[in-house]
Amino acid sequence: MRTSIATVCLSGTLEEKMRACADAGFDGIEIFEPDLLVSPSSPEQIRALADTLGLTLDLYQPFRDFEGVEEPLLTANLDRARAKFELMNRLGIGTMLLCSNVGTATIDDDAAAADQLRRLGKLAAGYGVKVAYEALAWGRYVNDFEHAQRIVDLADHPQIGTCLDSFHILSRGWDPAAIEKIPAEKIFFVQLADAPELSLDVLSWSRHYRVFPGEGAFDLVRFMAHLVRSGYDGPVSLEIFNDVFRQTAEDRTAVDAMRSLIWLEERTASYLARHDAGTHYPMSLATLPSVAEPTGFNFAEVKAGSPDTVSALLHQLGFTFAGRHRTKPVQLWTSGTARVIINGQQAGGMEPGISALGLDVQDPQAAASRAVQLRARPVSRRSQADEQVLQAVFAPDSTEVFLCEATADGTAAWADEFGPAAENGPGGTGPDEPAGQPLISAIDHINLSQPWQHFDEAVLFYESTLSLTPIASQEVPSPMGLVRSQVMRSADGGVRLALNIAPLIVESEPGGAEYPQHVAFTSTDLVATARQAAERGLRFLPVPANYYEDLAARFRLDPGFLAELQDLNLLYDRDGDGEFLHFYTGTVGNVFFEVVERRGGYEGYGAPNAPVRLASQYLASRGEPKRKAG
Repeated sequence: MRTSIATVCLSGTLEEKMRACADAGFDGIEIFEPDLLVSPSSPEQIRALADTLGLTLDLYQPFRDFEGVEEPLLTANLDRARAKFELMNRLGIGTMLLCSNVGTATIDDDAAAADQLRRLGKLAAGYGVKVAYEALAWGRYVNDFEHAQRIVDLADHPQIGTCLDSFHILSRGWDPAAIEKIPAEKIFFVQLADAPELSLDVLSWSRHYRVFPGEGAFDLVRFMAHLVRSGYDGPVSLEIFNDVFRQTAEDRTAVDAMRSLIWLEERTASYLARHDAGTHYPMSLATLPSVAEPTGFNFAEVKAGSPDTVSALLHQLGFTFAGRHRTKPVQLWTSGTARVIINGQQAGGMEPGISALGLDVQDPQAAASRAVQLRARPVSRRSQADEQVLQAVFAPDSTEVFLCEATADGTAAWADEFGPAAENGPGGTGPDEPAGQPLISAIDHINLSQPWQHFDEAVLFYESTLSLTPIASQEVPSPMGLVRSQVMRSADGGVRLALNIAPLIVESEPGGAEYPQHVAFTSTDLVATARQAAERGLRFLPVPANYYEDLAARFRLDPGFLAELQDLNLLYDRDGDGEFLHFYTGTVGNVFFEVVERRGGYEGYGAPNAPVRLASQYLASRGEPKRKAG
C-alpha cells in the first residue's frame, strides 16, 4: 500500500514537514496550498527537495468553489485553474483536488455541473494533469460521494475522477459499500481520517477533531476493505485537521501518523483474509509479526536519585529486598511475583518516578520486531556478556516498555543478576520480614499520566504494538480539573494499564510539576496488609470522615467493618460482581503505590473513590495536615 499524508496534518514549515514525513517512512505527500504560499522555496526547489528525500508529490490541494456557477464566474474559475495547472507542472504533481462547491454555487443541476467539470478536464489534459472531485460533507449541492460520482460519470472525461474521503463519507452516515461500484480507474485519490463521536455541526467536527486511524470511532477497516475490493491501487493518504497536531512537533506527529496507517493496513489485511479468503486484489497489503497479548507484568521500575524513600515504602508494604545488581546502581524488591526495580543509573538529584515497565510475552523478539515496524524507538541498553539481553521500546511518553519472556512459574531469568541481599539491607531485612506467603502477590495495574496533546497517540501505541484493548474511558473530577482515564487491558486482565490525561493546571505549575503516577499491587488480604504496613510506620494517604459517612449510606456495611476501614484509611467499592478494597501510600517525588484486593468478579478500579484520592493528594501537595492511621 502506498502511503501519503497531507502537509496540513503537521506543524512547522513546508520543508520541515517534508523531512518529518520522509523520516517517518511515508512514500509521498499532498501539498496543502497555504503551506506552499508561505514557503520561501520555489516550486522547483520543493520538487528537488522531494526527490532528495525520496518523496512523491501526490496531490495539490485544495481547489475550491468551481462548479455550479454562471458562465462569467466559470470563465474566471477556469483562468484560476489554468494558473494552478501551470504551478503543478513546475512542482511535478499530476493530480489536483477539487472540492464540491460550498460558497459560490447557484445552479443545482447535475448536467450543468458535469459539463463544467468536462471543460475543466479538457483544460487539465493540456497540462497532463488530472482532477479528483471530492464531495464535501457540507457542500452546497453535492455532499454525498455517490452523488459526486454520478456527476463524474456524466462529465465522462479521462482527466476527471473522484477523491474519496473517509471523513466526508462516514461523518454523514453514508454506506461505504457503494465504493465497490465505482470503477477503480475513476478513483483518482483517497484520503483517510478518523474522528471521535461528537454532537457537532459537521464543519466544526471536521476542522478541529479529525484524528489518525485507530484514534477515533469510525470503522476504517471496513472502509478500507471496500476500497481494496474496488480494485483501487493508488496512494492512501491522511488528511487530518486537528488543533493539537498543528501545535506539536512535526516529527512526532508524522511517526504517530505512519503508525496509524501501518496498523490500519494490517487490520484490513486480516479482515480481508477472514472474509475474502483466496481472493487477490491489486492493492498489496503488508502484515506485521503476529503476537499474542501480554500475559502479565514482569516488573515495574522507579528511577530515583536516592532510593531511600521508595525502598522504605516497599519495605513497609511487605516487600523483600532481593539485592543489588552486580554491575549497576539498581535494587530489586519482590513480593510474590510482584517485582519493583529502583534504578539509580544517571539519576543524580532525580525525584522518584516510574521509568519503565516489563511485560510478559510469549515471543519477545517477535513482539519487539512488531513494535519497531510500528515506528516505536528501540531502547539501547548496555549489558555485560553474562547478562540477559532484554528487548525494549520507548512508549510515546518515553516510558521504557520491556518485553520479557513469560514463564510458567512467574520467575524472571534476569533476577539472577541481583546479588544476595545483605542481612541488614535497605528497609531492614531480617527478623521483621513477614513469615509464610507474602500478602502482596502480584502487580494488579500500573497508572501512567499522559500529556493531553499525546493521549490518543499513547492509546494507539499500546493497542497496536501490544494488542491491549481500550476500555470505555471515564472522567473523574479533581481539585485541579477533570482527569480523563483510559484503561488498556488484556482479555483476561493479566495486564491492566491505566492512562490518565493530566489536568492542564498541573503542567502550568511552577517548576513544571508533574501529575503523579502509581503502581497497584494485588493483596490476598488487604486488611492484614494494611495492619502490617501500619505497624512498620506507613503513612497512608488520609481519607476524610465524610467519605465513610457516605460509604455507610451507600452500602449499609457492618459497623465493625466500616470502623476498620476508617481506622486504616481503606477505601471500598462494590458492584454486581464483587467487592473492591484498596489503600494508597503517600506520594514520593512523582510516584505512589496502591494495594488492592478484588473479591468475587469485580473488574473495576474503584472509580467512585478516585475523587477522594485526588483531593487528598492535592491537599498533601499543599502541605495540609495529614491524619494518621489508627
